[in-house]
Amino acid sequence: MSIITKKNIVLTVFSLTFVGSVNAQFQASEKLSVAQAARMQARKTTGTATSVAHDPFDFGTNITDADLKQFTSPLPDGRGMPVGSGTVMQGKIIYTQHCLACHGANLEGGFGDRLIGGRGTLVRKEGVTPVKTVESYWPYSTTLFDYIKRAMPFTSPNSLSDDDVYAVSAYILSQAKIIPPDATMDQDSMPKVSMPNRNGFIRSNR
Repeated sequence: MSIITKKNIVLTVFSLTFVGSVNAQFQASEKLSVAQAARMQARKTTGTATSVAHDPFDFGTNITDADLKQFTSPLPDGRGMPVGSGTVMQGKIIYTQHCLACHGANLEGGFGDRLIGGRGTLVRKEGVTPVKTVESYWPYSTTLFDYIKRAMPFTSPNSLSDDDVYAVSAYILSQAKIIPPDATMDQDSMPKVSMPNRNGFIRSNR
């Protein structure tokens, strides 16, 4: 003889509800998988994802050449450098407008990093504190263009034009006595700049 209690009834109802929920989720998952498979097939057929309507479970968007145009990642030998140019004098104006507040009037640093000086401080010497700057540490001038273009100014990164970045790069390199004050930086001349610490790195054997 079995006794039915309120506890038994609650447990039975809970079990049925749980099983029903699991079944519903499984069916929804199957439908989603079928829909995703259909979208993938459509993309293969048409060669594009834009012709397929997105459902609420779809993520991301297509990247076009126009979207990627604003991003640059130049290599040390200059590959990937965009077309443009800028002079030291032009760079001084841009630096004053967009960089001085963080990096100081003389590139000495402040809220932002110090940009020049520090040559010879990276060698281990007792009593000498290493000073890492563009002048003393960075091995390639193209890295300067890349970093400014993508990450500066601090309050509005990627807002400077390619010409502006060439110009402010020229100004920084000139203040570091790496290039003359009448120099012009462009996609051809900038990769040829020999940085003071260019040979200061050792290749890993990994």
